[in-house]
Amino acid sequence: MIFERLFKLQAAGTTVKTEILAGVTTFMTMAYILAVNPSILGMTGMDKSALFTATALGAVIGTLFMALLANLPFALAPGMGLNAFFTFTVVLGMGNTWQFALTAVFLEGLLFILLTLTNIRELIVNSIPMTLKHAVAAGIGLFIAFIGLQNSGIVVKNDAVLVGLGSLSEPKALVTLIGIVITGILLVRNVKGSLLIGIFVATLIGIPFGVTQLPSGSLMSLPPSIEPIFLKFEWDKIFTFDMLIVVFTFLFVDLFDGIGTLVGVCSKANMMTPEGNIPNVKKALLSDALAATAGAALGTSTVCAYVESASGVAEGGRTGMTSLTVAGLFLLSLFFAPLFLMIPAAATAPILFIVGLFMMSPILKIDLNDFTEALPAFFTIIMMPLTYSIAEGIVFGMISFVIFKFFAGKTKEITWMMLLLAILFILKHVIG
Repeated sequence: MIFERLFKLQAAGTTVKTEILAGVTTFMTMAYILAVNPSILGMTGMDKSALFTATALGAVIGTLFMALLANLPFALAPGMGLNAFFTFTVVLGMGNTWQFALTAVFLEGLLFILLTLTNIRELIVNSIPMTLKHAVAAGIGLFIAFIGLQNSGIVVKNDAVLVGLGSLSEPKALVTLIGIVITGILLVRNVKGSLLIGIFVATLIGIPFGVTQLPSGSLMSLPPSIEPIFLKFEWDKIFTFDMLIVVFTFLFVDLFDGIGTLVGVCSKANMMTPEGNIPNVKKALLSDALAATAGAALGTSTVCAYVESASGVAEGGRTGMTSLTVAGLFLLSLFFAPLFLMIPAAATAPILFIVGLFMMSPILKIDLNDFTEALPAFFTIIMMPLTYSIAEGIVFGMISFVIFKFFAGKTKEITWMMLLLAILFILKHVIG
């Protein structure tokens, strides 16, 4: 069977049906990017129709790399947070053109390819202690649950205490709460495909609430051209100080967001090797680097591994066939955009919340009685949702790990890479 030869399903303890279901679930939880990314990047003056196509194609290409090269169940798409940095900092904040920002993303991708081929990225990933790898999974769990609650309006900005409870009488919040309850009931009843069923049911419930907007007209259309944004680079400013700062920032955030996603999801799925490393990590990182470069050429912000891949893993996805399914659905979405874009954030928010719970289980593997392990782990976990950044959680975790191990006299547990990274992170925050 071709799928068995390509993805080694039996060795991974999975089946074609399970992998396809996992891929559909992952796609449904991240399909929102098809609407959100054009909206954010469009604020720079980029063509929104072209951005829709570039977003979908970037996801297709990046996820195919992950499926066929690395054989891992991770989907890729233009990253949330990175697209916000692209728009609100690089373009609107610093006053650069969107062409300048695309050039920075392209250069970042090339640097990532170089760092991957020279094994530097793999060395960084493998240098992270197992305690922090488990903590990253739990931290991501809290982070994506927080994103789900925020997207639904259940948790809102509060000037007095930063965040607070939103109005639960709002239709979006109600649909999300109903979705959580229904999906939870399906889970406790051990219904296969609970997450995917939950998305569909919440989408249908959203219709009478006015949350789900039914598409008008034909559900099928040809994808818009990407010509307005394809290969639109600004080479005359690549040696400026602004370009250096922007490329470094993209590089830093993408590096540790990507590492955090790979480590966290693999830890949750028990996919780590006996040595505590990610399987096919070099190929996974190379897929990520190639995707970032391809995405910039297409005309979108950095394409990277998506934390929502955890939803597919929770449904049993273990191989690249899950990713292949996601890539196929993104390709299909190019022609059925109205249908896929009708799924509201309120329907995917319950899944993010419940997957957040699934991601918490590796915390049981952390020795909370050893404070040199527990304190760095807690820093990692708590700083992800509170700083809205996977990368910052890893930074605080690694710095505190080095400090507490050093003062406990456990210097043999500090690798030279961990020490180097901790010093660089401290300098970055002191200088920046």
